[in-house]
Amino acid sequence: MDSFDQAQQKRQKNDRDKKYGQYVEQKTPPSDLLRGCLRAFWVGGLICTLGQGLIWLFETYLQLEFVKAAGLASIVLVVIAAILTGLGVYDVIGKYAGAGSVVPITGFSNSIVSPAMEFKREGLIGIGANLFKIAGPVLVNGISAAILYGIVFFLFGR
Repeated sequence: MDSFDQAQQKRQKNDRDKKYGQYVEQKTPPSDLLRGCLRAFWVGGLICTLGQGLIWLFETYLQLEFVKAAGLASIVLVVIAAILTGLGVYDVIGKYAGAGSVVPITGFSNSIVSPAMEFKREGLIGIGANLFKIAGPVLVNGISAAILYGIVFFLFGR
C-alpha cells in the first residue's frame, strides 16, 4: 500500500469520526450541570443523614458505643440499598440523583447487587456464584488499600 492510499484511508477515518461525533452530539440530550449537582447533593445528603439518624438511634436506644453504632448503620444502609436494587427502585434513584446515589455506601451495595440481578434466571445458585465474581475485585482492592493504609499509618502515624 503506498502513502497515497494510507493518507486517503486516514482522511476517510477522520471524516467518519467527525460524522460520528456530530451524530452523538445531536442524539445526546443536553444536561443541566447545576440541576444534576443539586440533585446529587440533596440525595447523597439525605442518604448520609439517614445514616447519621441510624447511628443516633442505635446509640440512644440500643446503648451502643459510636463505633458499633456506625458499623451497624452501615450494614443497615447496605441491606436497604440491596433490597431497593432488587426491587428496581435504586435504579430510579440513580437516574435521578447520579453520583449522589453512587458515592455513599449504598452505591457499593448497588454496584454489587445490580449485576448479580442479571443472573436471576439461573436461580439462587447462579445469583450467588456471580455475586462473588463481582465482589471479588472489590474486596481484593479494598483489603489491599486497607493493608497499605495500615502500613503507612504504622510507619508515619501518631
